[in-house]
Amino acid sequence: MFAKLRDKIFGNLSPITQRRIYAFKKNKRAFWSLVIFIAVFFLSLCSELISNDKPLILKYKNSFYFPAFVEYSDLDFGGDFPTPADYKDPYLSRNIRENGWMLFPLIPFSFNTVDYELDVPAPAAPSKNHWLGTDEEGRDIVARVLYGLRLSIVFAFVLTIVSSLIGVFVGAVQGYFGGKIDIVLQRFLEIWESLPQLFILIIVSSIFVPTFWTLLIILLFFSWTNLTSVVRAEFLRTRNFEFVRAAKALGVSNFRIIYRHIL
Repeated sequence: MFAKLRDKIFGNLSPITQRRIYAFKKNKRAFWSLVIFIAVFFLSLCSELISNDKPLILKYKNSFYFPAFVEYSDLDFGGDFPTPADYKDPYLSRNIRENGWMLFPLIPFSFNTVDYELDVPAPAAPSKNHWLGTDEEGRDIVARVLYGLRLSIVFAFVLTIVSSLIGVFVGAVQGYFGGKIDIVLQRFLEIWESLPQLFILIIVSSIFVPTFWTLLIILLFFSWTNLTSVVRAEFLRTRNFEFVRAAKALGVSNFRIIYRHIL
C-alpha cells in the first residue's frame, strides 16, 4: 500500500524534481537529520500529552473527565472554591483517588510547573523525577525544552513564510513594472534597511509585553526585505523574454503574468 502511494505521489512530479529528491535521499546525513527533526517536531506538537501537570484522563465517582483538554473547577472534585482544579493539591488529589483514579502523562510537569517537593535546592541535578533537572525556579527542564521547541519552530515557520510572501510580492512588483515604481520602492527599501533594528526591537519590547505575536510582527517589519533584491533582479531579467511578451500580446493581465508565467 505504501509503495503504491509513494509511486502515485512521485509519479506526478517532474523528472527534475524526482532527481533532486533522489539526490537528497542519497545524502544519508541530510535525510536522517530531516527524519529526526520531523519526529522531534511531531513530539513537540503533542507536548500536552507527554508533559503536563494535569491528568490525561480522570475517573471520579463513576464519571470520566479529561483535564488535559477541558478545564474543571475545584468544586467538580469535592473542593470548596470555584477556582481551576489543582491536581497536585494534597487534599484534592486524595479526594479524587478515594473516589476514582488519575492517569498523568509520562512527565507530570508542564513548562511553568514549579515543583515544590524538591529535596534539593533549585536548580536541581537530573533525577528520576526530573530527567534533565530543573531551572533556578524549580521548573522541569525537559518540559520547558519540549514546549519551547514547538514555540520556536512554529515561530520560525510563520516568520519565514509570511516574510517570504511579502518580500517576493514587493520584489516582483519592482522588477516587473520598473520605472518610477521601482525607483520609489528601491529608495524606500534603502531607508528601511538602514533603520537600527535591534534598538527598535528593544524600544518596542519595553513598551509592549513581548508575546509571540508582538515579537513576530516586530521581526516581520524587517525580515521581509531579505528576498526582495533577488526577486527584483530575476524579474528585471525575465520580463523581456519572448514568452512574457507573447502573454502580453494575448491580453493576459499583469498580475497573472507575474504569478503564472514568471514567478
